[in-house]
Amino acid sequence: MNFEESTKYLYNLGNEVLAMKLGLENIEKLLAALGNPEKNFLKVQVAGTNGKGSTCAFLDSICVSAGIKTGLYTSPHLVSITERIKINGQEISEEDFAKHATKIREISEKLLSDGKLETLPTFFEQVTAIAISAFDEAKIELAILETGLGGRFDATTATNAEIVAITPIDFDHQDILGNSLTKIAAEKAAVIRKDTRVFVAPQKRQAQTVIVWKCREVGVEPVFASNNFTTKPKGHLYDKKLSVTFKTENAVYPKILLKMIGRHQLINACLAISIAETLPELGFKILPENIKIGLENALHKGRLEFWNNILFDGAHNIAGAEALREFLDEFIKHPIAIVFGAMRDKDVSQIARILFPAAEFLVFTKSNNSRSMETAELLKFVPKDFDKEKIFVAETVKDAIIKASELTIQDGLILITGSLYLVGESQYLLTH
Repeated sequence: MNFEESTKYLYNLGNEVLAMKLGLENIEKLLAALGNPEKNFLKVQVAGTNGKGSTCAFLDSICVSAGIKTGLYTSPHLVSITERIKINGQEISEEDFAKHATKIREISEKLLSDGKLETLPTFFEQVTAIAISAFDEAKIELAILETGLGGRFDATTATNAEIVAITPIDFDHQDILGNSLTKIAAEKAAVIRKDTRVFVAPQKRQAQTVIVWKCREVGVEPVFASNNFTTKPKGHLYDKKLSVTFKTENAVYPKILLKMIGRHQLINACLAISIAETLPELGFKILPENIKIGLENALHKGRLEFWNNILFDGAHNIAGAEALREFLDEFIKHPIAIVFGAMRDKDVSQIARILFPAAEFLVFTKSNNSRSMETAELLKFVPKDFDKEKIFVAETVKDAIIKASELTIQDGLILITGSLYLVGESQYLLTH
């Protein structure tokens, strides 16, 4: 398969959330058929609700700065599926992606035809295997793997990572993970095993209780990431970098200018620092200047990302919406036109309660995704006191961007949010 054929094949396997299959049997047999290449390098698995991708990006940037041969696997992608797989800081090429996708497809179909699998591996399972195969071919030393959803049955869990990190846990995907923070935390904490090093970001009480209990059950001592930092705002309206000094038990990292903006990123940076500081114990050479350079160079697309007067943020759950609103309240003083779209399985009522009051204009739209909520449904979540003449509906993302541009001709800000799929489609339209 060429790249176009490989992406078409993968997408035809079904939506990565709707077509998700609980259980590790498929991915375990797929990895075994590959010769278990995941055993050839150290793995860091990052689970949690919000901040997984950013933590991975920070850690990847640190490791690349230190000259460690590093593979990074994240999800979802915004514009191209190649964004999910990076080797030594660079996206996998379309040619290499297609090569590994072809190999994984052939193995998957043979396992199915031989009766060793009951169903064809899903989109996420096959893309995970593609990443592991590519990492092995590149002879990486360290893989950083972002958990897709949950933890217990996530495809990345089949790699048996030696290091596990858990970002702040909050409500998301309740229909799959459970309707309480305790149940959600249990699914995510299931990645903790007796042979893992565990690093934990600050948590809500219920989630922390579950994590601590799980660690005690398997006999490991969790490391709670240092939350010791001081900040100074630096920059202009659309470049709100923070000058941060991080302090841990081992070192002080002064006056770091983060490219990833928003105060919530500081928690993610602290978690990445904690992991990085333990890697020398496992044979990797990382100096304090590598951590500083890595933090300053790290980027994560679609999360508080500015393109001139457009701000992209994939806030798709309550915690993400709260972090975005905190940023808007602190830094943005001009009128905001929100272009909003969401998936049907999200808690839009709470997201709307947090974000919509910050808008001067609301433009509702629907991204090209089978999980997208209809615009008529989105209208139901508008606050009763919001000016009805400042509410607009656009049935395509392109029309929504055009309308928002008309509303912000002078000095306003366009905020595209509610879904990473909406962010990705918007960025594609603006660059093609």
